[in-house]
Amino acid sequence: MFLQGCNFDCRACHNPHTITSESVHARSLSVAELIAEIRSNAPFLSGITVSGGEATQQPEFLCELFRCLKADPELAHLTCFIDSNGATDTAVWHELAAMTDGVMLDLKVFDPDLHLELTGQRVDAVLESIKTLSALGLLYEVRLLLVPGINDDPALLRRTAQWLATISANLRVVLNPFRTHGVRSPADTWAEPTTTNLQMYADVLRSSGLDNVHVVKPLA
Repeated sequence: MFLQGCNFDCRACHNPHTITSESVHARSLSVAELIAEIRSNAPFLSGITVSGGEATQQPEFLCELFRCLKADPELAHLTCFIDSNGATDTAVWHELAAMTDGVMLDLKVFDPDLHLELTGQRVDAVLESIKTLSALGLLYEVRLLLVPGINDDPALLRRTAQWLATISANLRVVLNPFRTHGVRSPADTWAEPTTTNLQMYADVLRSSGLDNVHVVKPLA
């Protein structure tokens, strides 16, 4: 499920309509109303993932939703995951820790200047979240959205891998290929990575200390 509102303004955002706090595409639901919708679909679900926008912009809602799911005998089997940009206070992760099964975190780019340019925000909180979630045992994976000529410099990828390896050499890292579908200008003119590009990225990351790198194949 997607929550409205994001604290990043990423040039490469595939869902830019979720950035603002309000949208004609969004609807307001209470936790009870959402639980009712989940219950009606529960026979077909193994878990839920809350994304955005940025899910941690609404931490009280997340806490209550996950608490209700875990406390409900009919729904307690569902896993509760968060898809996040990582730009939140570490206190939020500690608050959610007891009710969350895992976090999939996007590291837009490791370089601080380029991160600020591409997202409008500093990278510091993201890196701190990676460390905190790893220590809590909640960091399911780190995702890298790579764009040829924008954030795929081999030297930058090596620095990224070396830093992530200090968290864990076996950290699950997923390479997502950038796609122009849904993005705004100027990103709609950016190149999309090929299978060859993605393999090169994976090779650089693996040779720089990461043992658990996965590549999402581009759609044909």
